Amino acid sequence: MHFTRSILSLACLMTAASSMAQDKVLNIYSARHYPSDEVMYSEFTKATGIKINRVDADDAGILARLKAEGAASPADVILLVDAARLWRAEVDGLFLPIKSKVLEDAIPAHLRAKPADNGGTAWFGLSTRARVVVYDKAKFNKADLDSYEKLADPKFKGSLCIRSGSHPYNLSLFGALTEHLGPQNTEVWLKGLVANMARSPKGGDTDQIRGVASGECGVAVTNTYYLARMMRSPNPADKAVAEKVGVVFPNQSSWGTHMNVAGGAVARHAKNSGNAVQFLEYLASPAAQNHFANGNNEWPASRGVSFDNPALKAMTGGSFKSELLPISAVGMNQIKVQQMLDRVGFK
Repeated sequence: MHFTRSILSLACLMTAASSMAQDKVLNIYSARHYPSDEVMYSEFTKATGIKINRVDADDAGILARLKAEGAASPADVILLVDAARLWRAEVDGLFLPIKSKVLEDAIPAHLRAKPADNGGTAWFGLSTRARVVVYDKAKFNKADLDSYEKLADPKFKGSLCIRSGSHPYNLSLFGALTEHLGPQNTEVWLKGLVANMARSPKGGDTDQIRGVASGECGVAVTNTYYLARMMRSPNPADKAVAEKVGVVFPNQSSWGTHMNVAGGAVARHAKNSGNAVQFLEYLASPAAQNHFANGNNEWPASRGVSFDNPALKAMTGGSFKSELLPISAVGMNQIKVQQMLDRVGFK
């Protein structure tokens, strides 16, 4: 009898120890592939004792994996880097809506999902990237390009460089323009972009910046963190490229510059949901928000966070007017935008 009780006691202790070990684990599926993020992960683990296991993939790969794994998925936290993909994952039921006063107080309403039926929120924006216009300072000036609409002006025929229209960054920009201008006017605008292209869409945003610096392009569209990365690069060649181009934050006199968002959510079948919420709350803290700004040249999403990134401040002179469209509105336009792109021949 005593021996049996000992065995049972040992089994209970082992079960408790196993449970405690599980309580100190967090499994993250991340589309963020930035070395600067490693500091945030290590600081979170140091502060909480929670070990982070991470799977890296792109947004589309993560969503496909979550769907395939279903309820067996080990994922606790999902980190994505595009507004349209966050919206798509929410619609597909891949996130667990959560209630967190910390996150609701920190993240503005337009940078998070609309409240779910249970009052929870499916995802929260954690950093933002302005989609701006860069130009050849020898050919053009800021007044020539102070709105996205002007990119379709015939004066820029043979001058525009841009990555694929179907890339999520452009789909989100075009989805926002659809909300502002209406579908018909946006399609006319997209047709104007195609007519003004200096080359077929190819490469990433950094390639578009280099195209302007080399003289192959006169104007291009890019996310700010690509340009800031070149401005802060230890490589003299990168800095030389950045110095050759001017930058415009469009639509300052109207609705503001388009902002894409990188965000996070708790996975629908999270086994460590408490740890997941704690991690997202940490990412909204001033310390983590400063890592986003100074480490990867992104704009903080949390209210009232100050940061000291010389490249971001040099671009704007300190501040700019940003678009305040709800991400859900942008996301819902994605299919419509892709159909427009097909019709106008925007590859």
